[in-house]
Amino acid sequence: MKYKLAVFDMDGTILNTLEDLTDSTNYALGQYDMPERTIDEVRHFVGNGIRKLIERAVPKGTPVEVVDEVFKTFHGYYKDHCAIKTRPYDGIKEVILKLKDMGVHTAVVSNKADYAVKELCDDYFPGLFEFSVGDKEGQRRKPYPDSVIAVLDRFGTDKKDAVYIGDSEVDLQTARNSEMDVIMVGWGFRKEEYIMSLGAPFVIHSPEEILEHF
Repeated sequence: MKYKLAVFDMDGTILNTLEDLTDSTNYALGQYDMPERTIDEVRHFVGNGIRKLIERAVPKGTPVEVVDEVFKTFHGYYKDHCAIKTRPYDGIKEVILKLKDMGVHTAVVSNKADYAVKELCDDYFPGLFEFSVGDKEGQRRKPYPDSVIAVLDRFGTDKKDAVYIGDSEVDLQTARNSEMDVIMVGWGFRKEEYIMSLGAPFVIHSPEEILEHF
């Protein structure tokens, strides 16, 4: 077996979270009489954490203290509305089950707020991931390798025996910074042409293809 550990991104890789992120963003913007954003705009805003999502969503020139308030409002709303329209991508749960049957360790590393990562893993993938971590204080978010290294340490796995699976430029850079192999998926929040233009080794088109690399 080529890999002993599979580390998954969340948004755009195992879960389609885009509608809930868009609805929560627009709720927060609406509380401050700011224009709503389209789902395609939010698609391009995500990937670097919720704070960066809000910074990109508010009108240019918005004072930092106002951005802070919009950010807090988003957090409060999203905490209770992160699993309204969110759904796993077709076939991904079955693939994770097969990996576990093969003896592969499974984990999630995301820039989504840590509370949401854990809640969504429990809601949609109960018992399928042995470890999950999101954005939290004291840990640099992706593309820094900190959270991935924490997962490697947790399982006592060498980076050559692990692979990172994601859908965005942040995930590609995270794998590079972690000195790990990467599997880029084409069903997420970024177009395949864009991913390949960044030097991705390949892009897969269905969850089942993940198994071909183990």
